Amino acid sequence: MGLRDVNIGNYFKSEDNDSDKNNISNDNKNVNMKYLKLNNGEKMPALSFGVYEVDIKKTKDVVLDALDVGYRSIDNAQVYYNEKEVGDAIKESEIPREEIFLTTKNWVSNAGYDKTMKAFNKSLENLQTDYLDLFLIHEPFGDYYGSYRAMQELQKEGKVISIGVSNFNSARLTDLVMNSDVVPQVNQIETTPYFQQYETHKHMKELDILHQAWGPLSEGLDNLFKNPILVEIAEKYSKSTPQIILRWIIDRDIGGICRSMKKERMIQNIDIFDFELTNKEIEKIKEIDRNKSPFIDFDDPETVKEFNEEIV
Repeated sequence: MGLRDVNIGNYFKSEDNDSDKNNISNDNKNVNMKYLKLNNGEKMPALSFGVYEVDIKKTKDVVLDALDVGYRSIDNAQVYYNEKEVGDAIKESEIPREEIFLTTKNWVSNAGYDKTMKAFNKSLENLQTDYLDLFLIHEPFGDYYGSYRAMQELQKEGKVISIGVSNFNSARLTDLVMNSDVVPQVNQIETTPYFQQYETHKHMKELDILHQAWGPLSEGLDNLFKNPILVEIAEKYSKSTPQIILRWIIDRDIGGICRSMKKERMIQNIDIFDFELTNKEIEKIKEIDRNKSPFIDFDDPETVKEFNEEIV
């Protein structure tokens, strides 16, 4: 059993939803994207388009739609099995490579210095590029210290602009920082109205590591999109509740990742840069917080076993 078999809901799963269809804007040609500064001086778009569980046969067209809508940051991973198709889309789009912020993640079966180097070169080949904007350790399992040594070397060589991790808790993150020459630029973790990660966010700010959120919409679990607090705020700004959630992520200076197979939904998700939430509204949304993931427990031995068994 591996990643594809784990019932983890919104672990980069589809963000499609049917809420507030009438609020979709059809004019996103000029996206006023916000950029977030990393601790190495680089900048990354605040909102990225993710391709987890996008069917291989559909990936190229889906990414082409996302690029056409205005996304300029693509979040990928070796374990998504569609790096080549993402590379095909970028090439066909004819958008200059330097205008696209490209991320991929090193899977557990490729942990360790030598395996990471080999996997990185394979990812470059698949993505049809000679560098990555961001290279992350996907999970805090296996020999990720060996992986991080390789990533630091790749960064020094200019083959990777920024490096980081994913799904690291505060303890693992602190240990990695204390035993490495380079502080990670990014830590990508689940962050939703149900699991708001305020303490982890505070710790990352202290370490000067950018917080990037996966699964911010929680698949609309437990009628999230009909939550009275979110609905009231959405009505005020004439937006949908998913748009309010994505804006909430951005207004906390967190990078967001969203995904949809539908172009109209892609347009809606990126149409969040013409308003800002107030501090009072952000505080109000804290009332939704359950302080626990509704999908996955990274401390569960079964999760660790399943992820280690997924061979890429």
